[in-house]
Amino acid sequence: MEKIVEVKNLTMSYERVDVLRDVSFSLNEGEWLSIVGENGSGKTTLLKGIAGLLPIKGGSIDFGCGLTRKKIGYLPQQTAVQRDFPACVHEVVLSGCTGGAKLLGMRSRSDKKRAHDAIHELGIEHIHHRPYCDLSGGQQQRVLLARALCATEKLLILDEPVTGLDPLVSAELYESIAKLNRERKVAVIMVSHDIAGAVKYSDKILHIGRGVEFFGTTEEYLASDLGKRFAGK
Repeated sequence: MEKIVEVKNLTMSYERVDVLRDVSFSLNEGEWLSIVGENGSGKTTLLKGIAGLLPIKGGSIDFGCGLTRKKIGYLPQQTAVQRDFPACVHEVVLSGCTGGAKLLGMRSRSDKKRAHDAIHELGIEHIHHRPYCDLSGGQQQRVLLARALCATEKLLILDEPVTGLDPLVSAELYESIAKLNRERKVAVIMVSHDIAGAVKYSDKILHIGRGVEFFGTTEEYLASDLGKRFAGK
């Protein structure tokens, strides 16, 4: 398999303080990588670096398989303001389309088809005209996942996608992500505090603290002292 992302000796800073130092890992096309670690270890900062939303201080981030940053689907953590966004579901999903002709707010036919397909794939056709702000937390996450899917055919970056959701809704969202990963071969990079979910679905685990404490397959992680301590296996 071809590498879709390769990070080498990455260092990133926040307010002049290094929050990531010398981080290296790679991900092949169609794989699922979960990034775990304690609060403040720089997991979200790392995602923003990959997505091009924050500058890197040192090292490199390289893409393969024809991937560019404009073709990455990104689902960030939600803020309270975003949860109250007044647009309807279809408009929120359509806003994820980064390509296609746009003129005076008009969207291309290909953009509209991509949004329609994403709505269908995430099973939210029945709410596509409803205001986003009126939805439950789980429904909002499905809408945002559909929005991220509109931007990519190759890589989804997910920041704590199941935070605040009840166990049943979390399991359903994980299965939706897993279906995209298995059937469409969309690679996934997910930051999570949910170690159980991470080890259940991931091919690889990146555990970061001040630097990389572990990078390898999920099986290797579960067999390591660090994995045993955090995953309780």
